[in-house]
Amino acid sequence: MPVLSVIGTQWGDEGKGKVLDLMAARADLVVRYQGGANAGHTVVVGSEKFVFHLLPSGVLHEDKVNVLASGMVIDPAQLLREVKAFADRGIDLSDRLRLSAAAHVVFPYHKALDTASEGVKGGLRLGTTGRGIGPAYSDKAARTGIRVGDLYHEAFHERLEANVREKNRALQALYDSEPLSFEEIYSEYSEYARQLRPYVTDTYHLMMDALDAGRYVFIEGAQGILLDLDFGTYPFVTSSNASVLGIASGTGLPPKRVGEVFGVAKAYCTRVGEGPFPTEISGKAAEHLATKGHEFGTTTGRPRRCGWFDAVAARFAVQINGVDSLTLMKLDTMSGLSEVKVCTAYEIDGKRTDRFPVGFPSVADATPQFETLPGWGEEIDNVRRFQDLPDAARNYVHFLEDFLRVKIAIVSVGPARDQTIFR
Repeated sequence: MPVLSVIGTQWGDEGKGKVLDLMAARADLVVRYQGGANAGHTVVVGSEKFVFHLLPSGVLHEDKVNVLASGMVIDPAQLLREVKAFADRGIDLSDRLRLSAAAHVVFPYHKALDTASEGVKGGLRLGTTGRGIGPAYSDKAARTGIRVGDLYHEAFHERLEANVREKNRALQALYDSEPLSFEEIYSEYSEYARQLRPYVTDTYHLMMDALDAGRYVFIEGAQGILLDLDFGTYPFVTSSNASVLGIASGTGLPPKRVGEVFGVAKAYCTRVGEGPFPTEISGKAAEHLATKGHEFGTTTGRPRRCGWFDAVAARFAVQINGVDSLTLMKLDTMSGLSEVKVCTAYEIDGKRTDRFPVGFPSVADATPQFETLPGWGEEIDNVRRFQDLPDAARNYVHFLEDFLRVKIAIVSVGPARDQTIFR
């Protein structure tokens, strides 16, 4: 199919960066459709590690056009830093990066509000990254946001001045924060606009023209379905639709043109920040997963909470995203555990269910019901054929396939491109 997408099936941090890099080689256009600099992908190529926050994964493939679509919120300073960082490593994006004129812009007042509001929530803290993503999307919904194309309009000065005045009132009245300088922000963002101008375009027609010409479009998202604004563990979610449901609104592509969907799951579960996490564990097993899996947030550096694989949530993710095949990441991290557990049901209000709750009752009230499988002691990072994995590792993969009702087509046994088993 001409449109392929990669979707996270957990709380983000599934290892999408590696999958995105592997799949991007098949595409002509690589399109990021939602989120902002709160995302973090890591790709390892040989001895080099590349970290992405805004840029699509196709930048590592020299013949790919990379698109930041209209559903994103763009921090110009972060984007320009990333472009420069890749240029310093010999990767020139001057002719390969396209930025939607309809994407919304993140301003300093968004970050100030994000940080200030999080600081007063007490027990209702959401654990945001402080990158201004939520406030920027709030302005978008309130129709007071400023889009990339607006940076070049004569009304930019007036609209920005009005926004800074309004945000300063909120910062001072609600959080007793120092006011921001309109003049400094206007000067700073006028310069960003000048530097970004060569990349700004109408990305909707760019994508549609590519599809009409028979070219392949590869769609990548950030975070994962359990952080989706509508179907995640609300309110501990991100501010956009981090599922396949957001592709149409985030790019303009008609839903019927969104083709094959690749889901990505980690062989266990992790979560950064606050919010319910039914299969979260502590003790030696948690320490093993955190240490061996290097479980620290790419964007925040915060340690990730670790737990057993939640097959109830994963099956929901497979269903709602229409996943055609699944990639199982970090199976090598499980090596050395004498036993592994999989959550196959929840108990909520004294009743057992294998369905992930949407809305009411809440997943926060769920007690996981586990099935225990044998672990394996062998290291598997050098294995390249599925049949060469230990019996217990193969059985674990088969167990997940049977429960999730989807083919696990790729198994990752390490961060490098070649540490991958294709089935």
